[in-house]
Parts: sequence; C-alpha cells; structure tokens
Amino acid sequence: MPELPEVETVKRGLAPTMEGALLVSAELRRPDLRFPFPVNFAATVAGQRIVSLSRRAKYLMIDLEAGDVIIAHLGMSGSFRIEQGALPETPDEFHHPRAKDEKHDHVIFHLEGAVGPARVIYNDPRRFGFMDLARRDTVAAHAFFRALGEEPTGNALDAAYLAARFAGKAQPLKVALLDQKNIAGLGNIYVCEVLWRSGLSPLKPAGALVDSQGGSKPELQGLTVAIREVIADAIAAGGSSLKDHIQADGSLGYFQHSFSVYDREGEACRTPGCGGTVARIVQAGRSTFHCPRCQK
Repeated sequence: MPELPEVETVKRGLAPTMEGALLVSAELRRPDLRFPFPVNFAATVAGQRIVSLSRRAKYLMIDLEAGDVIIAHLGMSGSFRIEQGALPETPDEFHHPRAKDEKHDHVIFHLEGAVGPARVIYNDPRRFGFMDLARRDTVAAHAFFRALGEEPTGNALDAAYLAARFAGKAQPLKVALLDQKNIAGLGNIYVCEVLWRSGLSPLKPAGALVDSQGGSKPELQGLTVAIREVIADAIAAGGSSLKDHIQADGSLGYFQHSFSVYDREGEACRTPGCGGTVARIVQAGRSTFHCPRCQK
C-alpha cells in the first residue's frame, strides 16, 4: 500500500502538468474501481480548470475552479502516468518492471495545458484504488478525513501533541503510531524506520513516553524528530517504490535502498556498535521489523 511519501511523490509529479490546465473531459472506462464512481462524476469535472493539487494523509486531492475536489486513493496497485502529445512520459527501463497492459487504464483525464494537450492516466490492475468527489467546503467533514490526526509533516505535530494522544495508553507504540486518528498518513514501513531511528521498541506502551504531569519525556521528543526526518528523507528520495508504486512520470523512487530495518529480518542491525540482529514480529496483523538489542 503506498504510504504518505509515495502519494506526495505522485502529487509533485502530476502538479506541473495538471495545475492550471483545463480538464477537458474525464474518460471512465468502467463504472467502478474499489467503489462505484460518484453519480455524474465525469460530467461534473469536465470543462473545469484545475486550480491545485494537494495531499491529505494518503489521499491525493485535485481542486477544481468551481469548488469541486477529486479525491483519489491509489489502493495497492494504482498509479498515474502522463502522456504529452503522442508519446508517454516514461523512461525505457524501470528498476521494478511495470505492467503496461492498457486494459488496466481505468480513468483518463484529458487536459489542455500551456504546452498543449496531455492525458493523465490512472492504471490499477487490482482495482483497490478509488475516486470520490466532494465540495471543498465540506472536505474536512468528509468520512475519509474527519477523524484523521495531524500530518507528520506539519508544524502541529510536536511532542506536546503526541503526549496528549498517548497519555494513559497501554497499547504498543507501533500500534499507536499506525492509528490514523493520532497521525495521518504514517504507515507500516515508515513506522518501523521511525522506531529504529529513535531507538524505541515497537512493544513499548505508548503511555510510557508521557510523564506523570502529561508532558513529553525526552524519548517522545526524539520520536517526534525521527518522524519528521524519516518522512522528509523518503519524500526527498521519491518514495519507496515497493512493488507496483511508480512516480507519475513512470520513474521509480529508491528509498527502499535506504531502509535500515524494514524487511531486513536476520540481518545485522545498522546502529553503530549495536551488534544485534533485526527481528520480525507481527503486530495488529502487520509485520514489524526491529532490533531487540538497541530498541528499548
């Protein structure tokens, strides 16, 4: 499942082509993805100019001039590609080979931009992705967003905020960090990396990072810094590109080459002087990779 850095990478890749362009038409090649398309989806968006692209948690949002917002989720295998004129904006080779079967091209946005016509194509072999439509002034109350916590990239996410969310909680720290009500968009891969970088055990009770007065302990302050750093590093590297994820221009991110603990079961811990071995456990149905020796 693409996580926040992957969606941010897609947003940044699409923005130069889509922002300011006229959305001439939306071609829906099937009635549904994971869910049916909203009634009159294609007719509503056709003829509107695209004002901006943004992201909330793992959702991509396309703002249109009349106040409508296209909300898109990539699911497990969804990706966008850009075609300018007659040639697709994709390189000849991929780090992970990508299926080019056009039968999985389910949505095509036909655009007219400053450099001429373009097509933004949504391809999704497994069809776990979806698109919805909302009005901008109702987005915050939308079912997808109303319960989400703070973004891991925003200034509102600090140690004091997490202390208020974690106080008195006995649930494991890994589970608390995955809870989208606490932090929006932080997923399994990067939680593993964050906990390793901060030297904290995924099994540690979340409330143990909060003092008796409800303030943040030094460990929680370090955790907050690690969250910002890991997400920033992943975005800068273009996302992880695990499995089906590609950037909007068809190229791949390479952050998986920098993973320090995720998917490294049985390998030596990369913490200098640790000497431990990365272990894998299962928490809330998901694999957790950590070093039992240096993560306390």
